[in-house]
Amino acid sequence: MADLELVKKLREETGISLNDCKNALDEANNDLDKAKEVLKKRGQAVAQKKVDREVGAGIVDTYIHSNKRLGVMIELACETDFVARGDDFTTLAHDICLQIASMKPLFVKEEEVPEEIMNKEKAIYEVQAKELNKPAELLDEIVKGKLEKFKKEICLLSQPWVKDNSKTIQVLINEYIAKTGENIVVKKFTMYEF
Repeated sequence: MADLELVKKLREETGISLNDCKNALDEANNDLDKAKEVLKKRGQAVAQKKVDREVGAGIVDTYIHSNKRLGVMIELACETDFVARGDDFTTLAHDICLQIASMKPLFVKEEEVPEEIMNKEKAIYEVQAKELNKPAELLDEIVKGKLEKFKKEICLLSQPWVKDNSKTIQVLINEYIAKTGENIVVKKFTMYEF
C-alpha cells in the first residue's frame, strides 16, 4: 500500500493524477525514484498511443530576448481548447520557445531535414573522416555517427532540453501528453534574430 505522503510528494513533483501516482508507488514498493521511472515509462506508452490523434486546438506563444535582438514564435497544438488554455500547456509552449532561442534549431523533426542538406554534410564528414587515417571499414561508421549527431543538433524534438539535458524535447512533450491525456504537436516555429 502506497504511503499517502509519498503519493502527495510524487503528485507535486510530476503533476500526474493521484491515482496514477499511487499505482506507480505500489508497483515500486514506495521507492520514489523507481515510481518516477514507472510513470516515465507509462507516459511514453501513453504518448505513443495518442500520436495519431487529431490536434485541432492550440496556442501561439512568443519569446523576446531582453536585448530585443532575438525573438521566437511557436505554434503548439493539442486536441481541445480546454488543455490549450491550461497553465501546463502554456508553460510547455514557453519552455519550447526558450529552447529554440537558446539552441537555434532549424527544423521541428528529423524527417523534415532536406536530402540536399544531408548530402552536403555527408560530403564534409567524408573528407574529415579520410583525414583521420582510420581503417576504411571505420570511415562509414564515423560519417554515419556524425550525420546522426548533426540531425539531433538541428532538429528541435531531438535536442536535449536546456533546463534538463537528461531528456530531449520529445520526451518533455511526452511527459505533458501523459499529464494532459492529449496529443501535443509542435506545428511550426519561427526565429527572428538581428
